[in-house]
Amino acid sequence: MEYATMITLKGMTWDHPRGYAPLEKASELYRERHPEVEISWTRRSLQAFADRPLSLMTKEYDLLIIDHPHVGEAERDQSLLPLNGQGYDDMLEEFSRRTVGPSYASYDYHGSVWALPVDAAAQVACWRPDLLDAPPRTWDEVVALAEKGQVTMPLKPIDAMASFCTLSANIGHPVARDEGRLLDMDAGREVFEALLAVARHMEEQCFSNNPIEVLERMSRTTQFAYCPLLYGYNSYSREDVPNARIAFNDIPALGDNGPCGSMIGGAGIAVSSSCERRDVALDFAFFIMSGEAQSGFYFDAQGQPGHLDAWESDRTNRLSLDFFRNTRKTMDTCWLRPRYDGFLGFMDKAGNLVNATLRGQGDVDETLKQLEELYQASRGTRLDRDYD
Repeated sequence: MEYATMITLKGMTWDHPRGYAPLEKASELYRERHPEVEISWTRRSLQAFADRPLSLMTKEYDLLIIDHPHVGEAERDQSLLPLNGQGYDDMLEEFSRRTVGPSYASYDYHGSVWALPVDAAAQVACWRPDLLDAPPRTWDEVVALAEKGQVTMPLKPIDAMASFCTLSANIGHPVARDEGRLLDMDAGREVFEALLAVARHMEEQCFSNNPIEVLERMSRTTQFAYCPLLYGYNSYSREDVPNARIAFNDIPALGDNGPCGSMIGGAGIAVSSSCERRDVALDFAFFIMSGEAQSGFYFDAQGQPGHLDAWESDRTNRLSLDFFRNTRKTMDTCWLRPRYDGFLGFMDKAGNLVNATLRGQGDVDETLKQLEELYQASRGTRLDRDYD
């Protein structure tokens, strides 16, 4: 494909090497193939990346890295270009079979594919191999390790809520299974008891930490050897990490179902419906999502690919302490949260309640009642978002 005139596209991503470095490398390689195309990337903080409404961002940017819970918003506002029906359906069919877990499915909403899962993640466990002989496999083992002061965990409100959701799904009671009820009260109590058994041994700063902050502490100090639930970053497993390497593995089971139910995360590349050169933006997006790109330059540039070519590669696993193989079972059995327009607002407010309860500032039964009320409210109207 050749373009007759100079073309400039603007992209938006998040301000972490995993979020921007692979895209900047992709833009560089794409320009080598198409000298008349320049694609620049703006970086936003992790919170701003997740929070700013798509309807605003798509007026400014041609390409966007998004979270899959935004697809309900995208459908309502038609702010993104559906990727099916654009001449790439054969490739979409391949990606639906060759991406890890429900990564592809997370962007397929009501028959439209709103983004390509170039980045895959879920809540997984991590540990320091130089400090621990082997990681826990059950939640009881996690509690025993926490009692020794060796466990840390990101319990910032949104992460606390993610862990609540993960453990609920792990015991066979995923939240919001139907519109009528958020969660069975007995299941909710079981999950809170499990989280409190660990949280009561946490330092105060854990309740404001996100996954990156926990990983930085684990890598820089010998204070903590294990974290049971956080969104994984394979960059901390690589040989060039500036401090101690961290290994990742499947989540510990609270129930009898193994490491299932983790709340899937990750990020996808989407095209703005306002983009004037959709042909170029689509070509670039599908170029990044190819198995060759994902297992090659995308991984090499600190990315965390979604394509199975990267997850099954001996090379990518060798360079990352088997990050992909050791978390594959968790990824393949992830829980896909609701994506209706309104669930993001619920997660914001629910996270504040769960965080407070884990701090010892709330009654479990009262919190469960408030969570149920919030959930029912979110089904009828979009709840106001909490922004940092």
